[in-house]
Formats: sequence, structure tokens, C-alpha cells
Amino acid sequence: MLNLMKLELKKHNFKGIMRGVIIANISITLFFAMIYYIEKDNFIPDYNELFLIIDTFVRITFVIFAAVLIAKLIIDEYKNKTISVLFTYPINRKKLIFSKLIMISGFTFFTILLSNIIISTIFIILESYNHYISDVMTTDLVVNHFSRIALQALAASGICLIPLYFGMKKKSVPATIVSSIIIISVLNSNNGGFSLSSIIIIPLALCAIGVGVAYVSIRNIENEDVL
Repeated sequence: MLNLMKLELKKHNFKGIMRGVIIANISITLFFAMIYYIEKDNFIPDYNELFLIIDTFVRITFVIFAAVLIAKLIIDEYKNKTISVLFTYPINRKKLIFSKLIMISGFTFFTILLSNIIISTIFIILESYNHYISDVMTTDLVVNHFSRIALQALAASGICLIPLYFGMKKKSVPATIVSSIIIISVLNSNNGGFSLSSIIIIPLALCAIGVGVAYVSIRNIENEDVL
């Protein structure tokens, strides 16, 4: 399985994917930095809210990023019939697709986790010099924050697989990406300070649904004719 993942990374230009991750992180950081300095007198009042907003932006970004990877690594190969070449290899079809999904899911988990750590750390350092936030940084706050983002990252690693169902239905790249945008937007839409993602059982339930969707989408793959 690990060797299959390494082959996929070589085949689809891992360096290009990582450039995309770096650009996404720089964009999120610059966006918040602009608000941080422009709205310094009316900036977010406490660290908890700052961390929550950063986490929301990061999750939205990389769940959609995962949909793009699903479209590129799986849906596009079906659409262009290049998957038929892959299926000529003496390897179980389910194992081939499963390795792609594990790679995408793991990628989503680690990029969300690391991006949160990097961006949050940048703003903690900035705030140590500027003191625009009236709140006080505590160890408990940091521990609670990283516990929360770990759970949210885990949930996102499953949620990102749900668009696979819509993409495989008609072998459509747009359907894969649009469904991802809709799902993550509904989950994180803010209504008076409340969002569905704030009730952790909902993202975790959607994570389980995502895993189920992935299984349903590839369960008959051995009998499919891709030509």
C-alpha cells in the first residue's frame, strides 16, 4: 500500500501539490495579517475566537483542496480513460483506489493540523509584540485548542471523501468540487456565532458517512468496465 502511494505521489507531482499547500497557507496568513493590522482596534477580542476562525478557514480550504485531489487522482482518470491502463496492472483494483483515498484522507488530516499549528503560532508571536487582543494566553487554552483541531482534522479527513460519491456518479470533476464546496459551506456557515461544525458529533458523524461513501463508491469496482 505504501509503495502504491509513493507511485501516486511521483505520478501526480507531489512537489506541485506541496506548492499548492504552501500558497494556501501564505494566502490565509496574509488575509488574517491584513485584518489584524487594519482592524487592530476592533480585532477579535480573545484567542479562542481567533483560533476558531483560523481553524474554520483552514478546514474549508483543505477540504476543497482534497476534492481537487479526488478529481485529479480518480475522477479525471476515469473521465480520460487513463484508469484503464492502471487497472491492467496485476494489483487488486480496490487496493489501487483505496491507496489513493488513504493518501488524500491522510493528506487532509496532516495539512489541516500542521496549517493550524503554523498559522496560530505566527499570530501568537505577532500578538506577543502588539497586544491587540485583550485576552491572556494560557496553557489550558493552547491544549484545548490543539485537542479541538485534532478532532476537527480527523473529522475533515473523512468528510473530504463524501464528494467522491457525486464525482463517481457521472465521472464529473465539477460535481466533485462543487459538492465539496456545498458540504463544507453548510457545515461551517455561521449563524449568530453558531455553526454545525461547533457540535463535534456532527463532523464526526459526517466523517463516518464519508468513509461509508468511499466504500460504496468502490465496492463494485472489480466488475466495472471503464472502457
